[in-house]
Amino acid sequence: MTESRQDPRLVELELKARSDATTAVHELRLLIADEPLNIPAYRTLAKALGQLERDSATGGQLRTTVQAFDHPLMRASDALAAGDLETAEKILRERLIQRPTDVNALILMARLLRDLAYYDACEQLLRLALEFQPQFNGGRLDLASELQRQNRPLEAIAELDRILEREPANRAAQSIKAQALSRGARYNESIALYEKLLQEAPRDATLWSNYGHVLKTVGRSEEGRRAMRTAIEIAPASGSAWWNLSNLKVADFSDEDLRQMEAAVRDPDVSVENRFHLHFALGKALEDAGEFEPAFRHYEAGNALRRQSLDYDPADVTTEVDELCAMFDGQFFREREGWGDPSSEPVFVLGMPRAGSTLVEQILASHSAIEGTMELLNLSAVARDAGRAERNFLELLASFPAEQFAAMGAQYLDETKSFRIEGKPRFIDKMPNNWLMAPLIHLMLPNAKIIDARRHPMACGFSNFKQHFVFGQAFSYDLEWFGRYYGDYVRLMEHMDRMLPGRVHRVIHEELVREPEQEIRSLLDYLELPFEEACLRFHETKRAVKTPSSEQVRRPMNLAGLDHWRNFEQWLGPLRRALGDVVDSYPDAPLFRP
Repeated sequence: MTESRQDPRLVELELKARSDATTAVHELRLLIADEPLNIPAYRTLAKALGQLERDSATGGQLRTTVQAFDHPLMRASDALAAGDLETAEKILRERLIQRPTDVNALILMARLLRDLAYYDACEQLLRLALEFQPQFNGGRLDLASELQRQNRPLEAIAELDRILEREPANRAAQSIKAQALSRGARYNESIALYEKLLQEAPRDATLWSNYGHVLKTVGRSEEGRRAMRTAIEIAPASGSAWWNLSNLKVADFSDEDLRQMEAAVRDPDVSVENRFHLHFALGKALEDAGEFEPAFRHYEAGNALRRQSLDYDPADVTTEVDELCAMFDGQFFREREGWGDPSSEPVFVLGMPRAGSTLVEQILASHSAIEGTMELLNLSAVARDAGRAERNFLELLASFPAEQFAAMGAQYLDETKSFRIEGKPRFIDKMPNNWLMAPLIHLMLPNAKIIDARRHPMACGFSNFKQHFVFGQAFSYDLEWFGRYYGDYVRLMEHMDRMLPGRVHRVIHEELVREPEQEIRSLLDYLELPFEEACLRFHETKRAVKTPSSEQVRRPMNLAGLDHWRNFEQWLGPLRRALGDVVDSYPDAPLFRP
């Protein structure tokens, strides 16, 4: 449930508390016991307990803090640390049923929900804890970290600034803020803050690694390499530093580098996170050396370790695409023609990760009328606010009036303003996974442009398999999962082509590389913009690029990498089988029919 929609049960129980608080408290406790993720119920229970306290004048039934050494919460914390989530959940649920304003219990429950990948519920609980105790900086730091993990940097920065107003020297808040500034495209501020922190803590390997990553993003690759080398000197088993270094084209791994990484990945004391980063870095180093089988084995091991922390089922995406195709037919679109916000400013570049979308963005951002931003999460946020997390979201969409789609489009435009710093007429939203929301884009922004960046499924699949992403992209850590995901993407895009011919412009990566001027002219014609020579010289455009392709788009196009995946073809059987007809039909789509 989302907090934007009031549960009628809670409204009724809140009213009941005014006349019969005891019964309301009892019923709310039963409700929470049955629905532990019903976050608004905790708030309603707190209000009901407050009413009961006022009615009975007992004092003490409504406690907002606990003693420093609280046995149940210590047991819950120990269970969380040991990975015994079931025990922790039982203790914390019982605690919160009795004391819904216990901030420490709320924070621990939020951490539990985060570990279980209930991210929306985690965020709601953290916000609830801060309603009860706004000065609790530890809880606010947890909230900022969660917003950062969800790639919502501007919101994270706002929470961190509130902490730093009270505690200017809070290093944890400063460190997270440096990361958030980078994700929010405030690179100069991020670099300055990292340099300040490194003056104070010159032996902090994580700071050096993160600093190097920001330098790479803004094109200062050699400085980035030196920063990452410093991180490795301080902490030779730092998987993230080795992985960041492997993503730099200026990286040149020596035999000693390989020996160090091999020793670290075999060390049982090295954490799982460091080990899977090391496997990916070793895979890249060995691939660059032409040792393809050992490289693949490291990619395979890194992916296997990464999958251990994922709760992903490819059938969920298949079901979602089935429902989207069934709902958004030609009649549905015709009945809503012209709805939404009329703006033509957004240009959505979507598709698969590692399919050439960064190249398309760099080409377009070289045009005088188009600003490149970053992989924005604002579309997902608008959909979430409209109820996307609810099971009946498509039914809700079907009931929305024209004004609601227009409001969603206006909300998106308003929330993306902060990323538009150049004042150009058009801007790019390059979030690949927005393909799942292509029908919604059309409804809320009917004049926005939609570009589908597509790459050969085998090349794209292998490129995803060997890439460790900072967040999301769970489908990429298994060859079969990726094959099914790619197939569902092709199916939805083919459906859009049939329902709304010409609405989506497709850029085939291989054709763009072979015939750049022809493809760029076609792309600009779709955008109704004149051709500019700067788009052919995209590699000369100076701008920050955050994706793994940042180094590639700073060089002219070449054909060298198109068939590189064939060096690994003998080990990609699960990907080929999962893709099926999608491979044989490429660059066209198979004939999907309902």
